Parts: sequence; structure tokens; C-alpha cells
Amino acid sequence: MEERRKIRGFKDLVVWQRSVALAVKIYQITKNFPREEIYGLTSQIRRAAVSIPSNIAEGHGKGSRPSFASHIDIALGSAAELETQLEISIKIGYLSQSESDSLLIELTEIVRMLYGLLNKVQPDRHAH
Repeated sequence: MEERRKIRGFKDLVVWQRSVALAVKIYQITKNFPREEIYGLTSQIRRAAVSIPSNIAEGHGKGSRPSFASHIDIALGSAAELETQLEISIKIGYLSQSESDSLLIELTEIVRMLYGLLNKVQPDRHAH
């Protein structure tokens, strides 16, 4: 309960902080992708990663529970896109399995946190 009072803005949300950190890691790792991919897979992966904290921030900033829930749903969709793009990156040899595993562990935890946040915003909604 006390944790709830400490949250004044989206930057106080741990899930936002962790998703920003993941987006930074994604940018660092994709610097090693082939140059010809800059407008292809590299761009898509980066956009999906940035979309997660961006939607948390936008939804929180709008101030209504339905809007926040909708933006959390969008963030979850971006997380699913990112997971798919990381899987493709492994299969085509752009990412090592260990790099991907580390990113996917963090992404899985962020998704879990997003569902937890969604359940707080919409308590009557059933978790996936």
C-alpha cells in the first residue's frame, strides 16, 4: 500500500525503469547487426523495445484507468513483437543464444510486471 503512495509519475514505476533499461540494452546489442539491416530488423527491434516504456508513460500520463489499461495492452503487444524479432535474430545469426536468453529473461519479467500492473488498473480483468 505504501508503495502506491510513492508513485507520483511514470518514472516511479519499476516496470517503466526496467523497460527503459531493456531498450538501452537492445540499442547496444543491435549496433552489431549488419549495416544493411539498419532500416529493417534493427529498426523494428528498436521500435518495439522503445514502445514498451513509451506506452507505459503515455498511458500513465493520460490519467484515466481505461486509457492506462489500453496503453499497457499496447506495451504487451510490443513485448510480443520484440520477442518474435529476437527469435528471428537468433535464427538468422545476428544474435547469439546467450545474448538472446539474457534479453528474453528480462523481457519475460517485464511482461509479468505489465500483467500485474494491468490487474491493478483493471481489477475485474482476468490475467492471461
